[in-house]
Amino acid sequence: MREYWFSDIRPDDVVVDIGANMGAFCIRAAKMARKVFAAEPVTVNDLRENIRLNGADIEVLDGALGSGGVQPIEWDGVLVMKQTYPLREIREMAGGCDFLKCDCEGAEWSIIPEDLQSVRRIEMELHMPPICGPINRRLLDYISAHYRFVIDRLPCHAVMGVMGVLHAERIRPQ
Repeated sequence: MREYWFSDIRPDDVVVDIGANMGAFCIRAAKMARKVFAAEPVTVNDLRENIRLNGADIEVLDGALGSGGVQPIEWDGVLVMKQTYPLREIREMAGGCDFLKCDCEGAEWSIIPEDLQSVRRIEMELHMPPICGPINRRLLDYISAHYRFVIDRLPCHAVMGVMGVLHAERIRPQ
């Protein structure tokens, strides 16, 4: 898994994996962090089975990042109606969030910047329209002001509607 950087996961971290899919990130993170919380709206049953098969200790939320309420979620030709939660609520359910991994097909733009206040590290796939709604300029401005960051961009990203993968580390303590 070269897309996301794991090196800064600390033993006392609470890691939140939004868009956990089959668990490739969260299962590995569970070997390094104190607690891992994974949210997945579509492949949640496969995620739970993969966690069980790997003997990982991960709390799973059958839901998605969003503004709240039940919303249609489409991924890989599958459409489901799922409860969505703002990052603040997911963070509360997880008991905090030191390290955030987010791959949620455009829902990242629903993040309210203030909900990142306790987050030390961010690994996030950034999507661009038409896959997602409008880009949240406030979120980008907040990240620019409070984090050192780079955005990795692969040739396949534009075809997939991905702006790139954000790797960010907080520079100003909260």
